[in-house]
Amino acid sequence: MAFGLLRWFRRGKSRSGQALGPSADPARNRRPVVPGPRSEADRDRSPIRCGPRLPSVTGMDDTTGTLDEALERIHLSGPERDGWLSNHAPMAVEALVRHGQASAVHRWLDRYGPKLEEMPDGTGSPVTARNWHEALGDPRRIADWTEHFERETAGRPWRDVLVEWWPRLLPGIAAGATHPVIRVGHSVRTLLTGEETAPRVRELAHALGYWAARHQPLPALALLDAAPSAAAALDRVPLVPEQSGGIRDRFAQLTAFPDWPGPLPGEGQGPLPGQEPGLLPEQGQGQGQGQGSASAPARETASAEAARYALRELVRASTHRYATHAHGSPIMLVHAATAPNAVLRTLPALPGELWAPSLRASWAASAAVTAAYAPRDAAPTPAATGAADASELFARAAAHGDDHTIKFADTALDVGDALAFSAARRAIELNPPMF
Repeated sequence: MAFGLLRWFRRGKSRSGQALGPSADPARNRRPVVPGPRSEADRDRSPIRCGPRLPSVTGMDDTTGTLDEALERIHLSGPERDGWLSNHAPMAVEALVRHGQASAVHRWLDRYGPKLEEMPDGTGSPVTARNWHEALGDPRRIADWTEHFERETAGRPWRDVLVEWWPRLLPGIAAGATHPVIRVGHSVRTLLTGEETAPRVRELAHALGYWAARHQPLPALALLDAAPSAAAALDRVPLVPEQSGGIRDRFAQLTAFPDWPGPLPGEGQGPLPGQEPGLLPEQGQGQGQGQGSASAPARETASAEAARYALRELVRASTHRYATHAHGSPIMLVHAATAPNAVLRTLPALPGELWAPSLRASWAASAAVTAAYAPRDAAPTPAATGAADASELFARAAAHGDDHTIKFADTALDVGDALAFSAARRAIELNPPMF
């Protein structure tokens, strides 16, 4: 039943009947302390120190049960707080568990939880196949949308629901400061690499519901001259005239972006910049065929693989750029990298024909965040000092505790090179620690 967890929380028990700390006051409708698996008296309130560094579980399932426990705690709360700030807990805990920091998850939630607010009440008008258009982009209907996707994912395979709704939601990729699509990306990564448990499927429902409620396309944009690479395209993004106010005020000033990546192979208009004609990305000479002789399935495959190749390039370029431009807005510029990386993580769950549109939407989101928050002048490239090992670097981010820093370190580890690691250290340096 939708929001059954919320009712159990008000009774101070889990679904299994186990006590979840002090009973909640039924009259208290806002800012619940997220319940944990232990009593309040036993809960560790000392500053978080990362637990023993465990082997990274990247690409593997979580066998500790921690992720599911954490998601059940998080689902007592809504996706936003203080009117519009996003709930980052589901994304942060997924990254913590994935990179061997499961022992820190419940202590992290103990400190983050008091910021959160309960899921708002629904309007009493369910979202249906007939009326979803009128509910799209209405944040007052967050609960209605979440209930809708809980019903959908309970009745159909989650992949079918995702494939149906991805093209509908994609034009609003920048909504909610890109947090909804980032939350979807973390959720899909978990479902693709591990067991499809009820809390994990429910997390996808919550993420899609948030995206649908906050859905807001960018303004119409003109195309500037073509850029030869993702890095060059980001450098050429025009900054908005007034870099002040909220993100919606800044996005309203957007007018044009550089033309990148241009036509993709398989679309009939040539290869990616810097790529040999007729070759798929990452293929050697002599392995590809000219586009003129390619069948329709081959063209679709070429386009999809080129889109994934370009999306990887965008994630790498935006992560690297953070190392020299993060001082403009250390929190917000994280999303120029984490949003396209969320889409990259989702591609394997989508049919190939959706990969090229996903790339173009990702570029728009990354460019929009860059235009809204990037500084005019770059800082010197930071020296490669500090943690060089991936697990050590992520352990530092986990000990730092800031949700954006944890998520950015997670993306930097996906990129995996020295400059990406320097960018992650830059986030640790610039963002205020949680603990």
